[in-house]
Amino acid sequence: MKARRLIDYIFITLKGMAMGAADVVPGVSGGTIAFISGIYEELITSINNINLSLFKILKKEGLKVAWEKVNGNFLVALFLGIFISVLSLAKFLSWLLENKPVLLWSFFFGLVLASIFFVGKEITKWTIGTVVVFILGAAVAFFITELPPNENVGSLPYLFLSGALAVCAMILPGISGAFILVLLGSYKTILDAVHERDIKIVLIVAAGAIFGLLSFARLLKWMFNHYKNITLALLTGFILGSLNKIWPWKKVLETKTFGEKTIVVDDMNVWPTAFEGDNQLILAIILAMIGFSLIFILEKIASKK
Repeated sequence: MKARRLIDYIFITLKGMAMGAADVVPGVSGGTIAFISGIYEELITSINNINLSLFKILKKEGLKVAWEKVNGNFLVALFLGIFISVLSLAKFLSWLLENKPVLLWSFFFGLVLASIFFVGKEITKWTIGTVVVFILGAAVAFFITELPPNENVGSLPYLFLSGALAVCAMILPGISGAFILVLLGSYKTILDAVHERDIKIVLIVAAGAIFGLLSFARLLKWMFNHYKNITLALLTGFILGSLNKIWPWKKVLETKTFGEKTIVVDDMNVWPTAFEGDNQLILAIILAMIGFSLIFILEKIASKK
């Protein structure tokens, strides 16, 4: 991996904070932020390097070589940012989600909409295959956003699977890990386990997440190496399909309360004119435009670098 200065790692930590902030908002994926900030493939490659051969390298060549092999500085800086963000921004974003949902969703809608162009332009050659995969990815993501949530499920094997699927969703652009947990019916169980410090459940979910992360990263890395355009088309489709979930103006049909947290489990997209209450249309459009423009501003800064 390329040599970096301290300032580079500070920027990686900031990107991690942006990923963490996105993951706090149900419906927005940290994977999307990783892609538009230019670290997605490096993240997948670094996670993919965590395997059994790493222990052999550690034993034969020492900690320094093993640390460089896994790109340890990068991963520590990135996950530090995610951790800081979840701890510091979670409450603020949750407050915005509860009190200013239209404005928050508008900003993210613009951001995610721009990321479709950003990811899509990385496809070097459009063929019938890439178009079909793009449409399939969009259809799958749209279908997922329309699924009804399951009732609360608490069996340990199911929670292991939930952890694995949720973390896979988190690193896929366009699909939210928190939303997957709600769909699987595991959200409340995991939330309660964290609040009540149920170590057994937390460890089972964490083990599932680690298993999912390491195995899925291998699949993604293989896909990028062998079918890069097809993979990019699929990810672009995922992002497009996810727009259904983050449309700012919604009519809430059903909510569920998990402790102190209330989650919308069923809603319907409506036009701003049909929105019940203040649609904040002008401010929402401005924020969507800011979110949209931000992607291209970041791209210009990165290209100048």
